[in-house]
Amino acid sequence: MGRTCVAVRHVAFEDLGILAPLLARRGLDVRYLEAGVDAFDVGTILDSDLLVVLGGPIGVGDQRRYPFLAVEQEAIAARLAQGGPSLGICLGAQLIASALGAEVAPTGRVEIGYAPLTLTAAGQDSVLAPLAHTPVLHWHGDQFAIPPGTRCLAATPGVPHQAFSRGSEVLALQFHLEADPTRIEQWLVGHAHELSSVGIDPGELRVQATRFSPDLARRGREVFNTWLDGTGL
Repeated sequence: MGRTCVAVRHVAFEDLGILAPLLARRGLDVRYLEAGVDAFDVGTILDSDLLVVLGGPIGVGDQRRYPFLAVEQEAIAARLAQGGPSLGICLGAQLIASALGAEVAPTGRVEIGYAPLTLTAAGQDSVLAPLAHTPVLHWHGDQFAIPPGTRCLAATPGVPHQAFSRGSEVLALQFHLEADPTRIEQWLVGHAHELSSVGIDPGELRVQATRFSPDLARRGREVFNTWLDGTGL
């Protein structure tokens, strides 16, 4: 059997993006688990060579309204306890943080748009090094604390915890490094209500994407490839 990647997807347009062709070139067969639709078989999560938990417009604290989140987090916790390469993006990073015992809570505002990170000392010596001074795509209203036994890698002025890692196997990113720059319009349509409710003009995001996303995609591929190399995949 070939190597497999299980990607947990919460909304259709927040998929693997630029990561998908990188995984294909490495010979990983991708299987999407559609959160809230597909049954969460913990064995499938544990047996995969790579787990990627993607973003979505709900939060870790929404388990009463979206009960599947509790089952999903239990599966993620089992994966983290067993070991194996695991990547979390936005909501996925928050679910990993929570599974590792860290608090996840609303910030009371949103961070949406392209803005640079400040890498910590650990971040400068990590796979995120290519992102120094590079605007990345932020799209969230919650934040995570840094779990015990992990390293904080990046911050922004309003969100001091933007990324963390545990060894070479676990990487959690609050921001969207995976977003395909050729498909940003799907994000603008899919999140139209949120953008309207917080007074963000999608036209401004288009301008930012045109300016920043080509270079960000190049650096994002470098980050993902370096991380995948470090996991042995």
